[in-house]
Amino acid sequence: MRKNIITKLLILSTTLTLSSFYVSANSHSEKPKANSEKQASTAVTFRKSLLQLVRSNMGPLGAMAKGNIPMDADTIALNAQRIEFLGGMMHDYFALETTGYDVETGSKDIIWKEYKDFSEKADDMVAAATNLQELVANNEESKFRSGIGSLGSTCKACHDKFKKD
Repeated sequence: MRKNIITKLLILSTTLTLSSFYVSANSHSEKPKANSEKQASTAVTFRKSLLQLVRSNMGPLGAMAKGNIPMDADTIALNAQRIEFLGGMMHDYFALETTGYDVETGSKDIIWKEYKDFSEKADDMVAAATNLQELVANNEESKFRSGIGSLGSTCKACHDKFKKD
């Protein structure tokens, strides 16, 4: 009986220890820092490319929402799918802190001080893009404009806080 209790306590202790390592390793508070200006510059180049792809997919959606071009469900679905995918990549491409290096970036250094908020805003974009795809899949044409607006507002929320003017 005593051996059984000790075994259970050891299992519980091991589980708690491993859980704390997992939480620590996956927290948004500690981000790796670039080791050189070259590494920082490369990271910034990739980020700019990622954001340019988001922009190229958001542009037609914004034009549709403003009435500048006709609503096109196929384009909305495709672009929302792309933005969903690209939004998920934000976590990877912004994980490396590049502060302290003289690299030209449109991002404020606050991203890495408030990475959890930045990460949540990226998740909000993914959720809004997913929702927009669902609106198209359900043929809810009367909600396309507001769905695009919701997606655009996630971009604005991030830009307002984390993008240089």
